[in-house]
Amino acid sequence: MNFDKKDKSPQGWRKQSATPKVKIDNQIYEQLKPLRLPLILLVVIMMIGTVGYILIDGFTLIDAIYQSGSTFTTVGFGEIGEISTAGRFFTIGLIVLGFAVFSFSIGVLIDMINRGVITKLIKERRMLQKIARLKNHFVICHHNNFTIELAKQFRQNHIPFVVVDNSLDFEQTAKQNQYPYYIQGEPHTELSILKSSLASARGVVTLSENIADNIAQVVTTRLYEKELGLKKAFFIMAHANNDSEAEKLKKLGADSVVSPSKLVAQRLSAVSLHPDMQNMMENLLSKKDPPVNIEEVEVPEFSWIIFKKLKETHLREITNVSVVGISDINGKFLPMPRGDTIVGINAKLLIVGTNESIINLKRLIRRKTKPEELKYV
Repeated sequence: MNFDKKDKSPQGWRKQSATPKVKIDNQIYEQLKPLRLPLILLVVIMMIGTVGYILIDGFTLIDAIYQSGSTFTTVGFGEIGEISTAGRFFTIGLIVLGFAVFSFSIGVLIDMINRGVITKLIKERRMLQKIARLKNHFVICHHNNFTIELAKQFRQNHIPFVVVDNSLDFEQTAKQNQYPYYIQGEPHTELSILKSSLASARGVVTLSENIADNIAQVVTTRLYEKELGLKKAFFIMAHANNDSEAEKLKKLGADSVVSPSKLVAQRLSAVSLHPDMQNMMENLLSKKDPPVNIEEVEVPEFSWIIFKKLKETHLREITNVSVVGISDINGKFLPMPRGDTIVGINAKLLIVGTNESIINLKRLIRRKTKPEELKYV
């Protein structure tokens, strides 16, 4: 269960094929066990026919095998040599046995197809192979209306994701809602975690309306994260029905907790007070490729801007982004920081800019040494 960090593909795919953490080949072989008896009977009847033609009519080994095969399969190629009366009775018995084995085999095959288990396993095997190639994806736990809308947004923004739900008809539901990758199972179980390739995921979104399910998912994800020993923690977002549930989830390790009723109330209030501003922000941020974006960027401990004043970093002049807020190591947020504000250890910058300028800023603050660009500003 090692996390493969070699590939940095922005599309969320590994450059090399990855092996699924869970192999279901044994389950497929288990479903094929009923075919063992027909195959054994086939071999036994071929051996009986071959030995019979050699002993009764003195056929050579090759002729006996050929005659047994054509007789057993009832293809009707006729006799390849002189067959005695005893040999003809033997042939009739071989034909009857062959027809019985054939009918039995067809019955076994039809039963396997009607149960549909092996077909389902083969489909799941293909799905696991596709999911194993994902990286930096999100694992969305539990299907509901929130999942449907979130999946739409992820698809529009080309964010890879896997949906996990325990519904019996989830395969059909996933196809109806155009989920590209999905797993049927209880999301917080070890099996589902391995199948969803959580070790290489960016984070988890648990959207169950039952607080117990969300708690189980948050705790299990943090335990799995500790087991893997990853340097960067999973981002966990959870659904809560009220403030009490939200507080519990945050204490257990959720990075962000969303309460739909509270969000709707805040949105209605904001639209009522600032309708023009809300419309402008929605038009900018809800587009697939917005001209302006807002993002929170964490400053690495080794960054050259640590313990420097904002005006000394010249971030706006170099990358054309604006720092509209800073959070310190204790989580205290300072809106609209002045130029003499010092960037501390583990600080987080709330920045506004184009997608390209934000990418340039991330590269800039990850440098250990002072950039050459400062000589020209």
